[in-house]
Amino acid sequence: MLKELVLTFFLTIAFLNSVLMMEKLLRLSRLLSGVGATFYDMARLIFFLQPQLLLLTLPMSLLLSSLLVYGRMNMDSEIVILRTSGMNFRKIARPVVILGLLCFLFNLGISFYLGPKGSTRLREEITKIIAMRSTFAIEEGTFNMSFKDLVILVKGKKSSDTLQDIFIYDNRKKEEPRVLVAKEGQVYMQDASTIGLNLNNGYINMTKGKNTTELFFDRYRMTITIDAESPAPKRAEFTPAGLLRKAAVTEDKKEKTLLYLELHRRLSLPFVCILLVFLGPSIALMSGRTGRLGGLAVGLAVFTVYYMLLIYSENIALAGKMPHYIGSWTATAALAVFTVIMFFKEDSV
Repeated sequence: MLKELVLTFFLTIAFLNSVLMMEKLLRLSRLLSGVGATFYDMARLIFFLQPQLLLLTLPMSLLLSSLLVYGRMNMDSEIVILRTSGMNFRKIARPVVILGLLCFLFNLGISFYLGPKGSTRLREEITKIIAMRSTFAIEEGTFNMSFKDLVILVKGKKSSDTLQDIFIYDNRKKEEPRVLVAKEGQVYMQDASTIGLNLNNGYINMTKGKNTTELFFDRYRMTITIDAESPAPKRAEFTPAGLLRKAAVTEDKKEKTLLYLELHRRLSLPFVCILLVFLGPSIALMSGRTGRLGGLAVGLAVFTVYYMLLIYSENIALAGKMPHYIGSWTATAALAVFTVIMFFKEDSV
C-alpha cells in the first residue's frame, strides 16, 4: 500500500506542478524572450520555482494520491478483505500516516528554508540572465523593447557589441521624452544591473511641453538600468523569522497584515498535511462502490472550498474586519472539524 501510495503521490505532484507552472512560465517567457534566454536558462528558473509550488501541491497530492489508492482498493473489495481479516480502520490508514508525516516535515522545511531560498535565487537568476543576454538581444533591423520605457532600433552591427545607425526612443522621463540618433555605439555591461551605451556622432531631441530642444554630440554616454522584477512576491523571500522582524518594523498597516498573513500561511499549509492523513482514507472508504471517481470528486470539492475560504478569510483580515491570525486559520479550522467528523464516522464502522 505504501509503495503504491508513493508512486501515485509523485505522479500527482508532477501533474499538479506542471499545471501550476504554466502561468508562471508564461510570465517568465514574456520577460525573458526579448533577451534571448536559452532552454538551459529556463530550466534553471523552473528548478527555483519548485519550492513555491510544492508548498501548495504537496497537501493536494497527498489527498489525491490517498483517494486514488484507497478508492481503487475499495472498488476491488480489498478493504473488505482487510477488515474481515481483523484489520481496523486505523491500521488500514497507517501508510497514509507515514507519507503524511513525511510531507509535513518536508513542507515545514520548504516554509522555513527552501521556499525563501528558492524565491531569492529565482530573482537573482532572472537578473543575471537579463544582464548576460541583453547585450546580444539587440538585433539589426528589429525594434527592441526588452528594456522598460525604451525602444531601440539599429540598422547594422559590426560585432556583437558595436552598433551602427542607432535610433533610441527614451520615455523613462514621462514629462520629457527623448529621441537619440547616433552613427555608431558600443554596448557593454557596466555592472550586474546596469548596461552602458557609448554613442558617437549623433543628436538628441528633447520635448518638454511645447518646447523642443535639439543637442548635437560627438560622444554621449547612456546608462540603462535592467528591470528584472521577480514574478514571485518579495514576501516569499523572507523566512518566518524574517517576516516577524519585517512586520515589527513596518508602519504601514496593510503591509504589516500581509506579512502576518504570509507567516500564518507558511505554518498552516504544512499543518494541512496532518489533517489530510485522516481525511483522505475516510473520504475514499465512504465513497463506497463509486471508487476513485467518487472519492476524487469529494476530494476536489474539499480543496476548492478550503482555498476559497482561505482566500476569503484572508481578504477579510486584510480589510481590517478580523484579526490576521483568525483570518489565516479559519479555513484550516473548518477543515479540521470536517476531518474529525469524517474520521470518527468511518472509524466507528
